[in-house]
Amino acid sequence: MTSLAPSPTASAAALETVYRPRHPLDLGATVVFQRRGANDPTLTVDGPVIWRASRTPLGVATLALRGTADGSVRIAAWGPGAEWALEQAPALCGASDDATGFDATRHPLIAHLAHRNPGLRLGRTELVFDALVSSVVEQKITGLQAFAAWRRLVTWYGTSAPGPTPRPMSAPPTIEGWRRIPSWDWHRAGLEPPQARTIARVAERGESLVRAIVTASDSEQIDRVLISQPGIGPWTSAETRIKALGDPDAVSVGDYHLAHEVGYALTGSRTDDDGMLELLSPWAGHRQRVIRLLAAAGAPREPRRAPRLHPEDHRSR
Repeated sequence: MTSLAPSPTASAAALETVYRPRHPLDLGATVVFQRRGANDPTLTVDGPVIWRASRTPLGVATLALRGTADGSVRIAAWGPGAEWALEQAPALCGASDDATGFDATRHPLIAHLAHRNPGLRLGRTELVFDALVSSVVEQKITGLQAFAAWRRLVTWYGTSAPGPTPRPMSAPPTIEGWRRIPSWDWHRAGLEPPQARTIARVAERGESLVRAIVTASDSEQIDRVLISQPGIGPWTSAETRIKALGDPDAVSVGDYHLAHEVGYALTGSRTDDDGMLELLSPWAGHRQRVIRLLAAAGAPREPRRAPRLHPEDHRSR
């Protein structure tokens, strides 16, 4: 396998492999879902190559993934966590996703979208704490604000990504690094004190919290562990499980837009959280799969009726 990147330096020697999925795979739709905004320092797309920087249990790693004409994925990894990242890459690409029991024919739109997007898989990073922090960052503020705050904090306190990345990239801070961020930098990044306090609190028991999650017997137990933490509610729990564990049934109840979008797509009218859960009930066990299909190209979108919400810049307070 040749190098995925142009002109790698001698110090950026990569471990390389090829992943051959047993199912159709839309690499971009599956992996780029993990990106937190267009300028996320942990994930970028450079032409046909997806680059991801992460802090693995063995250390920082950079992963480069490139799909090929035969459906396989060429993968290279750099850094002390390269071996872990290579071993985990198939799960990131949806290899652990099990669609058994999913019946797309229960609604004509879902059947159409499933047929149109056969390669959409639910990937997982298996990096629970990073997913939890990014979800807390996204609480109760606009996506643009959250993505900007995530970018600032990871760039300021993370670790530079190894390897020949196409632009400067960073892996997230360590758990202790998140805990030690001073209050003024949370504010400078654009986060409110409740979010900063929540991240600091979960970081205080970060290792034990992660251990409780990864050893939990099922999604319901993981949800109970997460929402037992102050500042963590159903929305944050669901978002964490979606990103880190590829939970096929997680629904982000309390999202500002999600219920409206699901209701409009499936019925032509907006609905609330209760209405959304009722609409999704025929796909119990695969509700996140339905939501992801509805977010894919080809799903109907409600016409915008008002100007975008102008986000408040908390840093000006």
